[in-house]
Amino acid sequence: MNALPARVLVVEDDEMIRELIRLNLELEGFEVFTAVDGQDCLDRVDHIDPHVVTLDVMMPRLDGWTAAERLRARRPETACRIVLVTARAQEEDRKHGERIGVDAYMTKPFDPDALVEVVRELLEGERE
Repeated sequence: MNALPARVLVVEDDEMIRELIRLNLELEGFEVFTAVDGQDCLDRVDHIDPHVVTLDVMMPRLDGWTAAERLRARRPETACRIVLVTARAQEEDRKHGERIGVDAYMTKPFDPDALVEVVRELLEGERE
């Protein structure tokens, strides 16, 4: 069993939400990195090599949909888990997420404990 904490990259343009997610994940023992939008995520992901990426959908420069598609295209060998965290709650949005290969979909407002649980479940599924 790997003793190092799992790495999570939190991608969110709203600083308060980004910090809320970061703090809650750190309190649970995860090593957390942050990015301010999809482009920042793609610029940093290879260096960080996260186990899980949480992605907002509506962000400047590069939205979460496009970032998720590009992560899947460039990192199939590592297959980091992707969680979309978004205010977009329509069924078509969820289906779009499934089509591009996201692993989980959470709508805002969200319970920070529920997000921590989703991240933990994705990591446990990865280790099975």
